[in-house]
Amino acid sequence: MGEISKLLIILGIVLIVIGIGLPYLSKLEFFGRLPGDFSYKGKNFSFYFPVVTCLVLSMVLTVILNFFFRK
Repeated sequence: MGEISKLLIILGIVLIVIGIGLPYLSKLEFFGRLPGDFSYKGKNFSFYFPVVTCLVLSMVLTVILNFFFRK
């Protein structure tokens, strides 16, 4: 039970940090509008997929999680 309780505590802390940080994330103008993010606007249709933003976010989270969970 010790492993599950540690995981739940860490998950709770991560959710709190995300909840606190989300309002400030919208103030970052470059986030979600990096070069390489795909955007298409038609007459009655628009599609947006942040490819590069997803890659950058994935790399940052990988480095952070490897720092905390390295054995």
